[in-house]
Amino acid sequence: MRKKLKKYYIGIIPIILIFFTSCNSLDQVPTGEFTDGTYWYSSDKASYVLNMAYNQMMNANYFFANEALTDNIFSCRTSDEKLISSGIANASTGRFANEWSDCYGGIRTCNTFLENVDRVANMDIGLKARMKAEARFIRASLFFRLTTWYGDIPLFNKNITVPESKTISRTSHADVLKFVRAELDSASEVLPASYAGSDIGRITSGAAISLKARTYLYENDWVNVASTCLQIIDSKEYSLFPDYAGLFSITNEHNSEVILDVEYLPTLRTWSQYYDFAPPSAGRRVNQQAPTQELVNSYLMMNGDSIHDSNSGYDENNPFVNRDPRFAATVLFDGGKWRMPNGTDITIKIKPGSGTIDEYKPGSGNNSLTGYYMKKYYDPTYTGSFNSGLDLILIRYADILLMYAEAENELGKMDQTIWDETIKQIRARAGFTDPNALNYNTNWNQSDLRTIIRNERRCELALEGTRIFDIRRWKTAQVVLNGYPHGAKYDSSSPDNGYIRLDKRSFNPGRDYLFAVPQAQKDLDPKLGQNPGY
Repeated sequence: MRKKLKKYYIGIIPIILIFFTSCNSLDQVPTGEFTDGTYWYSSDKASYVLNMAYNQMMNANYFFANEALTDNIFSCRTSDEKLISSGIANASTGRFANEWSDCYGGIRTCNTFLENVDRVANMDIGLKARMKAEARFIRASLFFRLTTWYGDIPLFNKNITVPESKTISRTSHADVLKFVRAELDSASEVLPASYAGSDIGRITSGAAISLKARTYLYENDWVNVASTCLQIIDSKEYSLFPDYAGLFSITNEHNSEVILDVEYLPTLRTWSQYYDFAPPSAGRRVNQQAPTQELVNSYLMMNGDSIHDSNSGYDENNPFVNRDPRFAATVLFDGGKWRMPNGTDITIKIKPGSGTIDEYKPGSGNNSLTGYYMKKYYDPTYTGSFNSGLDLILIRYADILLMYAEAENELGKMDQTIWDETIKQIRARAGFTDPNALNYNTNWNQSDLRTIIRNERRCELALEGTRIFDIRRWKTAQVVLNGYPHGAKYDSSSPDNGYIRLDKRSFNPGRDYLFAVPQAQKDLDPKLGQNPGY
């Protein structure tokens, strides 16, 4: 079943060509018809500008590239993310500049909308209030994204002039978060809990509350994480979708678990990253990034034990048997199934000596260098060069449950009731049935539970762009992002017990918990300064 065409995407494609483009400085304000008073004569015209803001909130490039900054994914080819993870990025690295300019481009769009929408005569008051709340949410989400990456950032709630852009200073991280939370509070009071018809997919009050919970999560503010997540849980507006793999299918978009996503439409707005993620036999181009052995090792056995537990039943020579079902839904391994566009499943043979096009080949720039391929978010209904209209989920209910479980454990309140409401539900949905995997163990202490919950987040949310922010807030990035990542046990000459040794990573805790302020921005406005170590 293909999704209905949403009215708030009609018209986006034509105006992209004439709307302002993302640029590299803060002084670029929209020009032409979008700031001309004659433009704002109908709600449809206002919608076009708001739709552009939706389009700029997040995209597939960042969604998948964020995973390449973590220990879940290895960049098989040169990229900005590989430079960053190798510890050799500098203030001129493209990712630092692009993240900054793209976020401020979206903020500029929101400010343009908010400064001009009142010019529309005879616009429905309720519609206008809702659209303003949507714009304020998007702007708040972009400021949150900026301050999470860069720390202190320029903060403004109106479009600034060229002279102002050359003298603006950075606002403290704490004050940016204060602004973001206030905006989300205001938006949540106006936005509806849900939509119907062609408006399904728009930002809801639940999305505003959930993003606010995430702002507390990244600060380890456990009291507020717990209370904010409870608002979502108690609302009964969301529930776990019964099929984990089906969550990421175009057939099941806008299901009961989705709180916020990036909306795509077949043929109108698509993404094509799997053209560089898929196995060769699926018709891919090259392999840009692939799962690591470290991610694979994080998945439990079906009995709930880690593969490192002596009684787990794990067999290193037959490593993919009796594993957490989320593993096969996320990672394509040797002997795994891949669905082709015609609906048939093919078996992928990756192990060296298999004699197939997909097998691991040391040093190959086209095949996976880890012995694994990505699978989650692969859309077999794609057209052309893996062009997919599948929505990308930014926040879902399972994340709310995991946030709540983590907060309650950090507050020393984890018990069987909370476990059953959170981790047990998530594991049962994943397909675990063994009591050892599902039931709360009273012998666990807070440290044990911390390890369990953190690993649960990794497995449940793998390849969804959240891992980088988790290892940063836990301050474990300096551990997991230093040294050699690994691939499958396909290299007998490897000094690491036969596991493929990949390019070394380097993470400097005195520098790398923040992105560099882009050099071009600093050149334009010396008052911006620079983050430590760059």
